[in-house]
Amino acid sequence: MLHNDKAKTTARLTIALYISVLAGLLLTTFYPAPVEGVSISLMLTVKLLPLLAFAVPVFRGHNRGYIWMAFVLIFYFTQAVVSAWLSEGAAGPVIMTLLTFLLFTVAMVHLKVNRPVAAG
Repeated sequence: MLHNDKAKTTARLTIALYISVLAGLLLTTFYPAPVEGVSISLMLTVKLLPLLAFAVPVFRGHNRGYIWMAFVLIFYFTQAVVSAWLSEGAAGPVIMTLLTFLLFTVAMVHLKVNRPVAAG
């Protein structure tokens, strides 16, 4: 539930970043080349399923779902940072690092601006 106009803006931005992170995870599965000897469907399941569990809360703007998504995003961010470091700054991992960082940050800002107004 969105409580004000700022919350609507941060919710839209969160949705855009959420979709961007999912697209980035999908793209990095196939680019530059799929890992040989590993099932692509298994890779996509492991990469996408934890984040897809938060699709409904993200699209509806539920605060509790944002909080839990933030916890899960820490793992994606850590993996992206390690990949960026090991690849010596390859574009894919660096972009995923930025996207996960931005999604986490915007989700936290959304939680700050989307507090219910106290009655009274």
